[in-house]
Amino acid sequence: MSGNPTGLLEDPSWECALHLARYQQAALKTLQPAVEGTDPVLIPLLGLVGETGSVATAYKKRLRDGADAGPSKQQLREELGDVLWYTATLAHLLDLDLEDIAAASLEKTKDRWRATPDDQRTRFDADYPPHEQLPRQTTVTFTPTPRPDGRTVIALTREDGTRAGDPLTSASHIEDDYRFHDAFHLAHAAVLGWSPVSRFLLGCKRRSRPGIDEAEDGGRAIAIEEGISALVFSYASRHHYFENVHHVDHELLITIDHMTAHLEVSVLRAADWEKAIMTGYAAWRQLRKHGGGRLELDLDAQTLTFVEP
Repeated sequence: MSGNPTGLLEDPSWECALHLARYQQAALKTLQPAVEGTDPVLIPLLGLVGETGSVATAYKKRLRDGADAGPSKQQLREELGDVLWYTATLAHLLDLDLEDIAAASLEKTKDRWRATPDDQRTRFDADYPPHEQLPRQTTVTFTPTPRPDGRTVIALTREDGTRAGDPLTSASHIEDDYRFHDAFHLAHAAVLGWSPVSRFLLGCKRRSRPGIDEAEDGGRAIAIEEGISALVFSYASRHHYFENVHHVDHELLITIDHMTAHLEVSVLRAADWEKAIMTGYAAWRQLRKHGGGRLELDLDAQTLTFVEP
């Protein structure tokens, strides 16, 4: 490699416990200048690719020959050290700070895999009148209703028996039971504490503040949530509607994050969205199986429970 990181041990500034910024600065002392006319990024970039391959090759030998016959822990440490050296020098050449990269990586990982702790969750409607708050516990019933034209629509009713929205078909040439998709919106409400569609269905839009009513609970926000519902359904249809599936692709969650970046729900994490999606599809599969039923929302417990019709 272009400068051996083990040679850094001869540098008097080296200590056993290094901060990444100090490691990066020390690593740069062994970075060899690029040949004139050559892109200086190219050698560290190719070196990183090569050393990553070396790590994979070393571990492949370990799998093939057994832990005792394969590369030792010390050899694997050395290979990973080479990867770290190239990462540090490449980051410098790209005008990036290794500590900043590490911090951003940890934040990204936390966003993806750790749901927002309860004591950090924001109740988006906590300071609104009770009738403008999403109910902490409520029930919504999905009832199949035949029509004279032969179609069966799904009618939603609230806990008090009043109708919630218009009866729904799947609005598709192929019956895929999207007519039960309000389960997804109710899951958003239960898990995220956010759902412009559920606010419409449950009659709790925040009309006392016209700006919030328009920007957060209005037509555009509703269209965005409906778009998310359709987007995830398209993905779910190719993944057995998440039956025996516990995670979604990170790229899908990134798209949702971009779609909601200007809305109050943007403070929540990708892990929260994944939980909401899985909760919604667990309920949707039950509604589909039984042809209807009742969903019990509990925003305090962040649950959406199916009850047979």
